Amino acid sequence: MARLLYTAITSLDGYVADPDGRFDWAAPDEEVHAAVNELERPVGTYLYGRRMYRVMAYWESAPDDAPPVQRDYAQIWRAADKVVYSSTLDAPVTSRTRIERSFDPAAVAVLKASSERDLSLGGPGLAAHALRAGLVDELQLLVTPVVVGGGTPFLPDDVRLDLELLDQRRFGNGAVLLRYDVRSAAAEAAA
Repeated sequence: MARLLYTAITSLDGYVADPDGRFDWAAPDEEVHAAVNELERPVGTYLYGRRMYRVMAYWESAPDDAPPVQRDYAQIWRAADKVVYSSTLDAPVTSRTRIERSFDPAAVAVLKASSERDLSLGGPGLAAHALRAGLVDELQLLVTPVVVGGGTPFLPDDVRLDLELLDQRRFGNGAVLLRYDVRSAAAEAAA
């Protein structure tokens, strides 16, 4: 059974975009990008909302003269399947992509159970639905040393999660990778 991972680059105050919707402050340097590549390498399917899909579609045609770490990521991304949840997107603009009109927790649970490779959530809106449904197995935060003072939060306000630290790593630019296992309520009750 595959695990559902929610990975994002965040500000120290927990935002994935600032109050103006910008996230240029989150651009990873080569060391952090290489770590992102290793996190993403086991992913077989990306689950996206429409906005995050439009951002990530860049990797379908990333330039061949990009730095090696970016070319590596583009290959990882292109090799994976993508499921985009959108009621307005007419057709995918990338290969290996299908559109679903709404997020169905039961269908995602079946996808997790039938997948041999991990699944990754892209975007806090979609992640909020999966977190509320108890589908997320792991949180992966790349915390950037910047405070943006508001914007789009990494996590929704109305979800309680009990977490277990799996790994932590510091980078030369001051960023920190934190990986947490999400303990399910059923597992907690059985303990």
